[in-house]
Amino acid sequence: MVEKRFNLIDEAWIPVAQKGLVSLRQIFSDKEITALGGNPVEKIAVLKLLLAIAQSAYTPKDEEDWKELGPEGMCNKVLNYLNEQYDAFWLYGDRPFLQKPEIEKAEKKNYGAVLPMVATGNTTVLTQIHIEKPLNDAEKALLLLQLMGFALGGKKTDNSIVLSEGYIEKQKSSKPGPSVGNRGFLHSFIFGHSLIETVWINLFSEYDLEQIGMYPAGLGIAPWEKMPKGEYDEVAQQLKKSYMGRLIPLCRFVLLKEDQIHYSEGIIHPGYKEYIVDPSVAFDLSSKNPKVIWADTQKKPWRQLPALLSFMGQSQVKYNCYQLKTIMPRVMNLELFVVWSGGMQVSNKAGEQYFSGNDDFVESEVQLSSSLFGEESQFYANLNSEMEYMENLSSLLWSRVRNYYATLKADAKEFASQSVTLYWQFCERNFHDLVAACYDPTGEKARAMRRIFEKNAYKAFDLYCPNQTARQLEAWASTRPRFWGNMRNKKKEAEVQNG
Repeated sequence: MVEKRFNLIDEAWIPVAQKGLVSLRQIFSDKEITALGGNPVEKIAVLKLLLAIAQSAYTPKDEEDWKELGPEGMCNKVLNYLNEQYDAFWLYGDRPFLQKPEIEKAEKKNYGAVLPMVATGNTTVLTQIHIEKPLNDAEKALLLLQLMGFALGGKKTDNSIVLSEGYIEKQKSSKPGPSVGNRGFLHSFIFGHSLIETVWINLFSEYDLEQIGMYPAGLGIAPWEKMPKGEYDEVAQQLKKSYMGRLIPLCRFVLLKEDQIHYSEGIIHPGYKEYIVDPSVAFDLSSKNPKVIWADTQKKPWRQLPALLSFMGQSQVKYNCYQLKTIMPRVMNLELFVVWSGGMQVSNKAGEQYFSGNDDFVESEVQLSSSLFGEESQFYANLNSEMEYMENLSSLLWSRVRNYYATLKADAKEFASQSVTLYWQFCERNFHDLVAACYDPTGEKARAMRRIFEKNAYKAFDLYCPNQTARQLEAWASTRPRFWGNMRNKKKEAEVQNG
């Protein structure tokens, strides 16, 4: 008999802001815990677990039921539920949490093999971050949770182990986890003033799940209550069709050991090309070729805010992020709340996923006010207009830097891209001021900030296009952008066209 040890309900393993590691029981008992810690993928994976536990403890019937539940009522039900399910949360034992002892025959792998930032095989070690280190039980629990939905695709799994008789979908190369996709999905949630409030705000009701319509099995059953026997049995099929299967997808069958891990492909979930996504992923399924918003290290999540909130506006192409669209009406009574977005960008070549030199984690927080919901609010229209203006400045900057170096008969591609990156770094410092200005219904305060963003573009141009020599000065003078005059000319052209 395997010894039971490290129960996730009472052991400290979840990183939170300003407090270090805490247990599941502490999460739902301590109102002073403000937010999760760790990298963006760890935050998403843990939040999904907390939501899965809360939904299992009590799923409201509708919005009125959700209001009556309240944060305190949710915590009471969750703590009772955790007591009832205590034996299901042992990390080790005969029934280890979210693990399959049946795959013990699968090849053992070092833990570094399933950590995206760790260099293994022929991968070059650049910093200490890339060096594999021994994991303690808390770190293993956190890794296990990430592997349920964020496992990278490729051949690191031992897919010779098949638990469902006659199952033929396991190939040598495993598919990416449903929470990461081919390039790394961008996930978004609404954050409240405390972690408890965040979980409560993001709960779905039975009515919400019915309206979303992507999960025909509804909520489903948490896998720690009933684990599938294989990749394709009845329980696995229900997870593929339920919301619980998006929170805890079990895309890998795992068994943790002291210094190594047994690792095989688990349940293959439908992807966005089958018109199914996590509710925290923004998608456009209106065309034959579905689109999603990916995590992008060259485009920080705050720049995606107009697309994430496009359900609020009149734009023709609307992305739907059900986590935001469904939950947004609930924060109308909150003076302030946060739209958090994060994920990881990954590379994909011939079915093998990995972190390349440009890949990394990304995240952004944007604080918003409930005043954006007013009947006469022009917040979204103002934000969309100003972000479009900033994008136009970015495009013009790129072309002018390219022209500068072309005039000097030098290669401009790298410098043009670097200047645009610097421009957006400058703009990020002013973005929260822009958000505040967008609440002005006239739009004048937001438009007044255009000069700031123009100066950011001038600064980026001047830093990448020196004017020290005569040739440089001539190229600089002929290619330096004139944003203000350019925009005035566009306005005059529009006035002429309109008569």
